[in-house]
Amino acid sequence: MTPRDARYPFLAAARETVTETGVDLGTLVANDEPAVDRGRERVERALLAGRVDAETPDEWRLEDELLSYPIARILVSLLDSPAAVEKYAAAEAKTAIERLKDDLDTAGSELRSTPDASLDRATLIAELGLDGAITPEADTPQPAAAPEWFWIEVGTYLDLATGLGDDWRLVNRELSDGQVRVDREELFRLLRAAIRRRVAEGLPFEGLDKDEGIAAELEAELTELRRLLSERTTVGEIDFVARELFPPCIENLLQKAEDGIELEAIEQFTLMAFLTGIGMDADEIVAFCGESSLDPEGIRYQIEYLQADRGTQYPPPSCETLSTYGICHNEDDHWKVAGHPLAYYQHQLEATDDDLVDWREQAAVDDSE
Repeated sequence: MTPRDARYPFLAAARETVTETGVDLGTLVANDEPAVDRGRERVERALLAGRVDAETPDEWRLEDELLSYPIARILVSLLDSPAAVEKYAAAEAKTAIERLKDDLDTAGSELRSTPDASLDRATLIAELGLDGAITPEADTPQPAAAPEWFWIEVGTYLDLATGLGDDWRLVNRELSDGQVRVDREELFRLLRAAIRRRVAEGLPFEGLDKDEGIAAELEAELTELRRLLSERTTVGEIDFVARELFPPCIENLLQKAEDGIELEAIEQFTLMAFLTGIGMDADEIVAFCGESSLDPEGIRYQIEYLQADRGTQYPPPSCETLSTYGICHNEDDHWKVAGHPLAYYQHQLEATDDDLVDWREQAAVDDSE
């Protein structure tokens, strides 16, 4: 078992390692081993923050981290929700690509840390069955001069770029001899799509009895995850931006970002989910958060995650859930008004005079002056 197995558990080598350990997952769950709790955290983080890395990495052994992956897949399967599968797979892919980037040094060399912990680009491409479809624009003998441009066979490109937006349409790309040119960051985005598919393969598992065996042993974990999934507010469609009516927790997050403080993953997820929930698109949110610590590229990815083409839009967590993360403090006793950020905002809109000006309208006026 190597650190790479735990960092990239979707790789074939990691799956083989799990098999070689001889661990029975049913026994693991029945004994309530640490990997079970880490597996639950893995799914919870996927649903709430769009990532699966541990909040306290030093708490988990290498074996716990590796075995948490099959446990997480069982949990996602038992949730019986296509949206949960999509969100989980997307979160695993995002975390994997961030780790891959971390394994490459700033000059572009392929192996920065120890070989048994890191992953190089070529190995990942081969693992995903794409080694014949993706080629560097120029190979160099020096690892520090890793290529910035790549060519991808058009069929593979179209397959992986599905649903990524107008910028990825073939008409907007450089095409030559049946290949599409992409830069390094775009390659990472396409590889993320490929990893997401790899993770989603076979989910949900078939043949799991939801009332017996391993499912019964996981009932406590499933109950908590189902609660998170069920946090859907019954507010009607909102399409109005009035910052002065935002819930206190959302305003606090905005102010924190505008003060130059980097938001934690759950904080950014909450803010982005709220802004999309009130009708803002990615471009509007980038402009709205322009004077803040939020990265435009990160915003666009988060919005894509929240509005995945095959999933359902995820609202922000409830006030109760946010309170467990120290985000909502029930300021001004606002839970009596509503226990969900979107429900609170809708209530404020309905209780306010009609002479409010939508931020987007005011921004358009300001731009024209």
